[in-house]
This record gives sequence, structure tokens and C-alpha cells, in this order.
Amino acid sequence: MLNTKEMSVGSGKVRPLLGPGNHSVRINSISFDQTPYDRDAYNVHLHVESMPVGGDFEGFFRDKDNEAKGRYEGQIGRVRMSPYPYKDTTLPSGREISRDQEVLKAMIFLSEVMNKRDELDSIEAETIEDFIKSCNNIFTNTFFNTCLASREWENKEGYINNDLYFPKLSRDGVPAEALDAGENSRLIKFDAAVHVKPFVKKDPPSSNGTTNSFEPASANNGSDFNL
Repeated sequence: MLNTKEMSVGSGKVRPLLGPGNHSVRINSISFDQTPYDRDAYNVHLHVESMPVGGDFEGFFRDKDNEAKGRYEGQIGRVRMSPYPYKDTTLPSGREISRDQEVLKAMIFLSEVMNKRDELDSIEAETIEDFIKSCNNIFTNTFFNTCLASREWENKEGYINNDLYFPKLSRDGVPAEALDAGENSRLIKFDAAVHVKPFVKKDPPSSNGTTNSFEPASANNGSDFNL
């Protein structure tokens, strides 16, 4: 069947970047990254690659400074483990949230998807940063099924990009599971209407310095911590 969802406009070839949807991917590396807007908030990023595309697909170079290392055989993407950054905080209910404990729970989820819980439990580290570094030794190169959601954003050149992340685990299913889940699959089925937050271009300021939009401001100012 003919389909255009993985094509780029210019060449008609499959895009080298992974987009939102249901995919089979493997982790090439994991990083623990401070957010640019809050020094106390961090994202766990999975740097993933799809299964080999084949044909005339041309992936990105594995190392742009050393092309001799070749190209990725699949589409690549950076995926946040959670829709929200990890941060020590206290909920309105009074319940305290520990950044490090929540990250450890996320790693447990991954380990159970890949059947590597014993290997995860063998890690001992003084800091969460060191713990994530050790996770790179056990979680890479194992393919699994996933549902990737996206928050669209516009870069300086005016192109729309995808900020990919795992949707929250819920009664609707799980964001990742083993390739061989089969009839027991609980993987979230991708739905663009639910799992893609489209980029909305802001109206330019009017002559009096206000915007032309009559849309009311969000009550939470777009905070990622509105749990």
C-alpha cells in the first residue's frame, strides 16, 4: 500500500528522524539532562534507533566528525522517558516526590520490558547521574515495541520538529513492552489526536503591543509540573 507518513517533502525518501507513532526501537544511549528553564528539573533521554529500514534509506552519520563510522541503519530520535521532567517537589496533597526515586522507577520499568531486572539490581551508584551511566551498559541494543507521543515545536528556521516522549502508563496500556508480548500486548495504540500536541503559532503583536489572539492564558502557564 502507498503511504506518505514516513516520507520527507524534498526527496520522497524515508526521513532519517523518528516521528511519533508505534515503533520498534532500541536504545543506543541514555542521558540525564538538566532542563534549560529549571536548574532543579531533569529529563531522562533515550537516544533510540528504529529497526533497519533497508532499500535506499540513508540515515544520519553515527559520528558527524568521523564519517568512516558509517550511518545509522534505522531512523533515530531522542525520547523523554516521561511527559514531565523529574524534580523534587511536593504535591498540593502534601505528598513528597523524590526525583531520584522516580528515575529509579523509570529504570525498573525499562528493565522489566527488556527482562533485565537482575542486571539493573546489580547496579550500585553514589549519584543518580552515575546510576544512569551504568544503565547504558545494560539497556542498549535490545529492540522493544513502543508508543511515542510528541509535542511539536518550531526551530529558528521555521521548521516543525517533534519533542518525543513516552505517554504516561495508565489503564489504557503501557508506553513500551517486549517484542514478543503477542496476545498479552498492552501497548498503547498511537492516536495522533491524543498523542500529538500540535505547534500553534502565536499571533504577532499589534501596533499597541498586544497580541491579536482572544484565547485566554493558561491557568498553569504551560508548566510541566501541573500533575
